[in-house]
Parts: sequence; structure tokens; C-alpha cells
Amino acid sequence: MALMNLDAGEHAEEPEELWALFDVLNIACGGHAGDRDSMERVIRWCVGARCAIGAHPSYPDRPGFGRRTMTIEPAALAATVAEQCAALAAIARQHGRTVEYVKPHGALYHDAAHEAIAGAVIGATVEALGDRIIVIGPPAGALRDAARAHRLRYASEGFADRRMRENGSLVPRTEPGALLTDPAEAAAQAVALADRVDTICVHADTPGSLAIADAVHRALHA
Repeated sequence: MALMNLDAGEHAEEPEELWALFDVLNIACGGHAGDRDSMERVIRWCVGARCAIGAHPSYPDRPGFGRRTMTIEPAALAATVAEQCAALAAIARQHGRTVEYVKPHGALYHDAAHEAIAGAVIGATVEALGDRIIVIGPPAGALRDAARAHRLRYASEGFADRRMRENGSLVPRTEPGALLTDPAEAAAQAVALADRVDTICVHADTPGSLAIADAVHRALHA
């Protein structure tokens, strides 16, 4: 059965009831959202709930919420990704935990289809989090290939609340119907994807995310 993962710590109003439906929380670590207080809050909850901790680094783009492609040299990108992941790992260590997963956010996730960017992201991740990290990303592409080249475990991902094209890519958020906000429709898509991917994502900022996540959770555990 596919694990459920949530991109967390991005909004102050995220309810713990939402977090409780997921196996992995990918925590924003300062690039597009998140700060020490928000990272501390989510990690403290993960400790009590025995939920896996993931890092969710991005382009350094808080004004654009990390959803805009940035022109940045691979070395500079590697430095900011490593800094974000290390900040989260330090807080996790204070609570006796380690960061087990890493998943790029937003534009960085999609741009990691490019080999140079993918290599920078993976290299920075290994530097900050070690070689036992599990990378979450698209089922195919340069990010997966770079992870495998570093002999890292890789979890292929599908989305319950985003409309997908025939080739497996996501319909851009700027296009009508890009978000699936009907819980039943999202659950049906999750079930259809469950045999083809390792993990299913729901976004905390999708309207009605709690109802969507609950429907997906029930469908995957039926």
C-alpha cells in the first residue's frame, strides 16, 4: 500500500488533525516557507505521533512561495538546499529524531527534471542528511536517476489533489481544473495511482484538504 505524505509547516493554521492522516510529513525548512518555530512545532508533533520526518527544501523564494523557477547556479542551489535541510536536521536531533525523507518543493520539484539541478539537489541532500535518506519525487526523470546514482532509496510519488496529464506530469496550477477539490474524486485518483507509485501526496493548502485527506486515507486503507 502506498504511503501518504503531506507537505507541512507551510501555514500557521494547519490543523494537527490533518497531520494525523499521514505517514510522512515533509516540513518546509525556510526556502519558501517555515522558520525555526514552525519546524519545531511540526517535529515535536511527529515525535509524539511517531510520524516520519521529511525535509521539504525549495528555491530561496519566499515571496513566490517557491513556485517560480529561479536562475541559479547549481553550486548556489546546492548550498541553499543543504542549509535548509541541515536546519531541519538540527532541530530533529534535539528531539532524538532524524530526517528520513527529502522532497523538493514546487518549482524545484519540477525543475529537477534537469540533470544539473537534480545532481545539485541530491548532492546537497547527502551532505546535510546522509546517505540513508529516502528521496521522494516523480516516477521518472533526472531526480530519480541522480538519487540512484548516489545509491539512495527513491519513493515515486503520485498526487491525489492535482490533475495529471497522460504522461504523468501535473497540470499547472494556473490552468482551470488543476486542483482536485472533490474528496471522492481525489480518493478515486489516489486508489488508481496506488499500485503504480510508492507514496501519495495531498497538499495542506488545497481547499478542503482535511476532507480530501480523510477520504484518501479511508480509500487507501479500505
